[in-house]
Amino acid sequence: MTATVPPAPSENPIPDPAGRVELPPGTVLTDARFVNDDLLPVPLARRRWTTYNFTALWVGMAHNIPSWLLASGLVALGMDWKQAVLTIALANVIVLAPMLLTGHAGPKYGIPFPVLARASFGLRGANLPAMIRAAVACAWFGIQTWIGGQGIFILLGKLFGGWAEASEVGGQPWTLWVCFVLFWALELAIIYRGMEALRRFENWAAPFVIVGALVLLAWIANKAGGLGPLLDQPSRLGWGADFWPVFFPSLMGMIAFWSTLSLNIPDFTRFGAGQRAQVWGQTLGLPTTMTLFALLSVFVTSGSQAVYGAAIWDPVELAARTDNVFGLLFALITVLVATISVNIAANVVSPAYDLANLAPKFITFRTGALITGVVGVVIMPWKLTETPELYIFTWLGLVGGLLGTVAGILIADYWIVRRTRLDLTDLYTPGGRYWYTSGWNVHAVVAFLTGGVLAVGGSHSAPGKGPFPEDGLIPFLKPLADYGWAVGLAASLAVYVALTAGTRRRV
Repeated sequence: MTATVPPAPSENPIPDPAGRVELPPGTVLTDARFVNDDLLPVPLARRRWTTYNFTALWVGMAHNIPSWLLASGLVALGMDWKQAVLTIALANVIVLAPMLLTGHAGPKYGIPFPVLARASFGLRGANLPAMIRAAVACAWFGIQTWIGGQGIFILLGKLFGGWAEASEVGGQPWTLWVCFVLFWALELAIIYRGMEALRRFENWAAPFVIVGALVLLAWIANKAGGLGPLLDQPSRLGWGADFWPVFFPSLMGMIAFWSTLSLNIPDFTRFGAGQRAQVWGQTLGLPTTMTLFALLSVFVTSGSQAVYGAAIWDPVELAARTDNVFGLLFALITVLVATISVNIAANVVSPAYDLANLAPKFITFRTGALITGVVGVVIMPWKLTETPELYIFTWLGLVGGLLGTVAGILIADYWIVRRTRLDLTDLYTPGGRYWYTSGWNVHAVVAFLTGGVLAVGGSHSAPGKGPFPEDGLIPFLKPLADYGWAVGLAASLAVYVALTAGTRRRV
């Protein structure tokens, strides 16, 4: 495949005042192993996402059922609502930092995550972090689609009755499988239309979901005559020795919830009008929304305690308690919009680009999205959300450790080694400065292996609670396992900087 960038009106164009860069006029990239139209830098004229677009993106992604259930998972582990909300708020402030650092390359160079990774890992080596990110995204896509399908199943069952009593296939009612498949198909149909369609969808989805959550709060508060006793429930952990062993792995798990996006955020910021748009948009959209959503989930659950005598953390289950047909339809639409807005943005865009990077000649963005959809079903996502221990400690903790390791290398290379200077043409050209050793940067691989082992090598599970040995995979690393994301990021960053200290490459 040959990718051509149309010539600019002048051979010496005026420098972009925002410091943004595009390929030189008339550049022709001919190696189909490393380029297709989806991987090329976004032209300056198409980089027009504003602060509102990025804020809306994050509001749309943060307002989803798994985000709502984060606080409930922490309360189930023994925290009170204040401790749970504090943990979520702190985690999202922390994860915002690498989000902004890796997002910088998007508006400046217009490149997606796997192309950015070529600068540090090499043109071929970039497939290592890209495939890790793609695998995680496929699993997340399956999880979110299953949860969304369950929501539709519950609400339609309330509307029409009899759905839950349908004959079972594979241990679940066949009607649940139908909801799952239909929801899956709807998501892929939207993302198949491309990134501009996603931007338009997120612009109106964000305020709609906020209204839906506030309506749920108003409804339950009205039925309760005020908020219930849940806010007065004390922590089972206190603030002493019992709290910290739960707090730190929970904090890492909450960080891991969005650590995926801290890698591939350039997939979105590459469409940004400038750094100001992505910095302010993400800062206004991520930590504030996640914290407020956690508070909202606590307040609504508090009301359910007062009305029904039991805390109902699942918003779908709570909405299904109403007998109002309009209310059920509104809840159904809200669940659909909320889950689609996060799933196609957070879990389809990245693997679509990552898979395209693996074989640009054969896989386009749309083809990658379809592959993601298939893999997301094959991994049987319903198994990953069965218990808080499996979901928060095992799944999120393990994922966070590996993704933190990749983030450390990207940040070290882009900010410390290269000082944000990249050669766009060489990012697509074998034999250039990012070719290293046959397309692989050994320094990045060593840093990844070192950080990865330190981050997840001590992974452990309580007896009968997970897949790892009680003493950890590597017992002497067990104390580090609760801090996997931070350990992986810090270790890989330090190792990469040390290894490249004598071989700084000018760009």
